[in-house]
Amino acid sequence: MPIDAKDHDALLNALLSPVREAGRLEMAHFTKGVKFEQKADRSPVTAADREAEALLLTALARIAPDIPVVAEEKIAAGGVCEYARRFFLVDALDGTRLFIRGKPEFSINVALVEDGKVRFGLILLPPSERLFVTRADGKAYEARLRLSAPELPTEADFAKISTRQPDRATLVAFNSRGAGSASTNLLKTLNVQVAHPLGSSMKFCLIAAGEGDLYARFGETCEWDTAAGQAILEAAGGSVTTVDGAPLTYGHYDRRYRNPFFVAWGRQPLWRSSDEINTPAPGA
Repeated sequence: MPIDAKDHDALLNALLSPVREAGRLEMAHFTKGVKFEQKADRSPVTAADREAEALLLTALARIAPDIPVVAEEKIAAGGVCEYARRFFLVDALDGTRLFIRGKPEFSINVALVEDGKVRFGLILLPPSERLFVTRADGKAYEARLRLSAPELPTEADFAKISTRQPDRATLVAFNSRGAGSASTNLLKTLNVQVAHPLGSSMKFCLIAAGEGDLYARFGETCEWDTAAGQAILEAAGGSVTTVDGAPLTYGHYDRRYRNPFFVAWGRQPLWRSSDEINTPAPGA
């Protein structure tokens, strides 16, 4: 039955079961070995990507049939990019390269965007069963979504999470495993002592849960990679900005939903665009 997607608790409850099914599907592929193909942009795709996305698209069509969905494999297969004031962003398997390599650093991302801003986010980390969400009160929460259990989380299972106050002397960063020199330069500028390489949108989740302070990304990403994570991080007290300090926004169909470079912060930005750092232009 369709729901009112503006009721974020109702949206969360409607998504729990299909997201769990997508998690089960991905873990089944992950444990038995993964075959992959190359898409037109030379990025890899697996059966798990396609099957999980199809499952989530079917669920969203039932839950909110009036809201269009922008999904990674749908776009890669030639789906039309066009303007929508309100739409879902779906990355059914974020971290495909690591998934293929047998590293448990992948996630399921679902976000709702309205007027360029992300309003709702849900991320499941299937290997650890950690579920991160935004709720109707505008806050971020974590629960365990057990893939093998018939029961879904109840209200009592959700614990509110928040970012931590950064200590400039002991900053902890999370990096994409393919982080380039510009990201490294920013970490040096901030005197970051510890930087953990990590895949997928779980970087946003760990910062939201107070387990780190920042994540700098000066490489190509798309809106479905970041929207759910940004929603959760902002609801937990953090921020996500471009290198110019502006909030990262959504719905840029004219550039096929590609993001500019950005930094995710546990609180407010610790670096200004006027600070000197070598940040190449996107695509350079």
